[in-house]
Amino acid sequence: MIGKNSPLILGSGSPRRSQILQTIGIPIRVVAGHTNEDHRDGESPEAYLHRVVLEKLADVASRMVDMGPVTPFGGVLVADTIVVDGSKILGKPADRVDAFRMIRSLSGRPHEVLTRFALASDAAPSVPVHQETVRTVVHFRNLTDSEITRYVDTGEGLDKAGAYAAQGIGAFLVSRIDGSFYNVVGLPACEVVSALVGAGLVDMYPF
Repeated sequence: MIGKNSPLILGSGSPRRSQILQTIGIPIRVVAGHTNEDHRDGESPEAYLHRVVLEKLADVASRMVDMGPVTPFGGVLVADTIVVDGSKILGKPADRVDAFRMIRSLSGRPHEVLTRFALASDAAPSVPVHQETVRTVVHFRNLTDSEITRYVDTGEGLDKAGAYAAQGIGAFLVSRIDGSFYNVVGLPACEVVSALVGAGLVDMYPF
């Protein structure tokens, strides 16, 4: 059971996911999970997420075994977020030219952000007790080339999937969001809390 003395293991090194969980009062300890995140030929966005999340969970579980006796924990959470344009996954831009190309391609129309997360218990950290994919539709306003160039030059989106950060300067790109804003940032807070309660990993919330 997750509590102050038995935190949730967050299998991600993302500072944004850590911040979201800390903001909503979930005690965490970070044990970042890793896997090969290259997209395979013919793999759909949904299949990609399903595979990567399970591989991250397995990696976190193995890391915890390698660490030996650890501080008590109440569960494990891993997640992965992708930006999808039609059926194409938009990863992190290779450079500023690639970032400009990505944002220009999204200008004036909607695209999707998908986050899949998996939860496991302390008793079996490699076995998911809940898995879920959350979709959010993000609408970009019509952008001029000058606006795109100035945004790319801030450097904010160069390490972000889709080449933008909706929670930062990139907010000016977004005219509307249909669905969870936190999902776009990297972790759908409402759905995660509901899943934690539903899976019996917390007995009450807020703590």
